[in-house]
Amino acid sequence: MSELKKIENQLVMIIGDVMIDRYLTGTVSRISPEAPVPVVLHKSTDNRLGGAANVALNVTALGGQPILCSVVGNDLEGKLFTEMLNEQNISSSGIIVSDKRRTTVKTRILGNNQQMLRIDSEDTYDLTKEEESNLTKKIISLLDQQKDIRVLVLQDYNKGLLTPGLIRKTLLEAKKRGIFTAVDPKKANFYAYEGVDLFKPNLKEIRESAPFPIVTEDDSLQAACDYVRKKLNNRYTMLTLSEKGLYLDDRGQGRRYPTLARNVADVSGAGDTVISIAAMALAAGIPQETVAWLSNSAGGQVCEYPGVVPVNKEILEKELATAND
Repeated sequence: MSELKKIENQLVMIIGDVMIDRYLTGTVSRISPEAPVPVVLHKSTDNRLGGAANVALNVTALGGQPILCSVVGNDLEGKLFTEMLNEQNISSSGIIVSDKRRTTVKTRILGNNQQMLRIDSEDTYDLTKEEESNLTKKIISLLDQQKDIRVLVLQDYNKGLLTPGLIRKTLLEAKKRGIFTAVDPKKANFYAYEGVDLFKPNLKEIRESAPFPIVTEDDSLQAACDYVRKKLNNRYTMLTLSEKGLYLDDRGQGRRYPTLARNVADVSGAGDTVISIAAMALAAGIPQETVAWLSNSAGGQVCEYPGVVPVNKEILEKELATAND
């Protein structure tokens, strides 16, 4: 059986900041007479699911069934976000609508295939107590309804959804039910994920959050993993190292896994892809070396395409088969 078959049909709950990644594409042939800036002749607008919603897309692409839990604004973008979920056959039952927040939209303006400007529309303050309570109740209700949830992913983009209280309560509920937990952290609540199974920061995030310098040598990376484990009592720590691959540690036994050579077009969304496949694969009992290979391959694959895109399972299967030959 292919290792990827083992993660098919997994029920995966994803909790985190969601957003719309918007791309305004056009051509540039002149400079504005009003200011020394390019004039982009707009040709097309492309809206894509981003943030934790991109994790849901990756889960779907890998053959799993996502349950996405988040908060959007009571605005046009929030309605558009829900419509986009429905178009991808992703349930919106875990989405809370708030009158007090804007739906996060990252708008990128591209001229002649080059990003000229990015405009962010967002609120980054923590959920209100009422919003946190409503989302927590929604999460617990879905956990009670869906008895077969195998994996819970917390995807943090520092937009205020993953508050310390929500993190603590969610991990407690998952632990009660024996659900494998994984987190892609950001700096604000970096060490709030006590008891999580898989902790997956990138190199920049671990460097910003560790009390000592970290270099991309094995001894230094292992020291970082050891420090994280003492703080969180987690089992796995995966440090993603961009073109240098990743370092995966299991309770003090760590190893670096190099990545494949790729033509990188855009690194946006690669972390979403890696946390998706790593969490699902570890929960399925796939060997650590294969998990690392799949994570490197999937993360590298999505970097070959402009914009935020989910992994292509068929390509991943072919690469896995070639690697095993």
